Amino acid sequence: MTPVNNGSSTPLDVVIVGAGPAGLAAAIAAKRCGLDALVIEKGLLVNSLQHYPTFMVFFTTPELLEIGGLPFVTPYEKPTRLEALRYYRRVTDTFDLPIELGEPVTGLIAHPDGLFAVTSTPKYEADPRERLARAVVVATGAYDVPNEAGIPGEHLPHVSHYYHEAHPYYRQRVVIVGGKNSAAEAALELHRAGAAVTIVHRHAALGESIKYWVKPDIENRIAEGSVRAYFNTRVTEITASDVAVDGPDGPRREAADAVLLMTGYRSDTRLAAMAGAQINASAGAPIHDPETFETTVPNLFLAGAVVAGRQSGRIFIENGRFHGEVVIKEIARRLKGD
Repeated sequence: MTPVNNGSSTPLDVVIVGAGPAGLAAAIAAKRCGLDALVIEKGLLVNSLQHYPTFMVFFTTPELLEIGGLPFVTPYEKPTRLEALRYYRRVTDTFDLPIELGEPVTGLIAHPDGLFAVTSTPKYEADPRERLARAVVVATGAYDVPNEAGIPGEHLPHVSHYYHEAHPYYRQRVVIVGGKNSAAEAALELHRAGAAVTIVHRHAALGESIKYWVKPDIENRIAEGSVRAYFNTRVTEITASDVAVDGPDGPRREAADAVLLMTGYRSDTRLAAMAGAQINASAGAPIHDPETFETTVPNLFLAGAVVAGRQSGRIFIENGRFHGEVVIKEIARRLKGD
């Protein structure tokens, strides 16, 4: 395996925070440029994908998920989550990428001498590690911070911003808040697994971005009454036993054993802000150069969905996978004086 700098005083060329597809693509580019790089990941490899719905099928075709030029081979037109996990494991092994897993980055300080101090705490170790780096790439994605709805009861134990699989909800009354792809797919899986499903959506109709093979299915289930749906309706309160909603027919309460708030996700800007980067408050994203993805702190870069702030749906694996190559090319140019 490639040797890893575990707290040495010798600075790394670049530390990449996050081992999702964007972070892995940056690590591949760094290796090809001959840079001394390290990826630090707080959880698992491609941590967000691990926590996607268990039986999820991607909207895109496999070649649009490829990084490093390594083919994504599948017999299906649309790859599954399990295939994607296997693919990114193969990417990591093929390129022998230096990655520390299960090691949350808790500190990022930009020193006056141009170096960054990156502090992280490995799993099962009490003492943190500090690494010095000439450049840092923040590739932490946008799946770990849900868009909170500000609804009383939002943090009750039976409420979740994430959906994994249907079986635990068998014979349960489930209220799903939202009307885009995640809400539609969850509603269909839950309905077919024996749950009583109600969708509550603040808009007049389901989102147009729903996968083309999912949209007619969910619309037909709503039309036949298998899945109930309230449109132009908002949730005003969640209790241990029901959900209060207010819509065109006035306020009412829906019994609920579980509530899924499919309200989207946003970037986590804490590390960039910790290093001194300016944050666009309205967009919820670090201010950055759209050409190089450099923040307002020299040599602190972004890659992947973290650039998008609250509009995380703008950046997918398909386009975010190219950020790393752009960023590393710029870092290598500066370090090598080209």
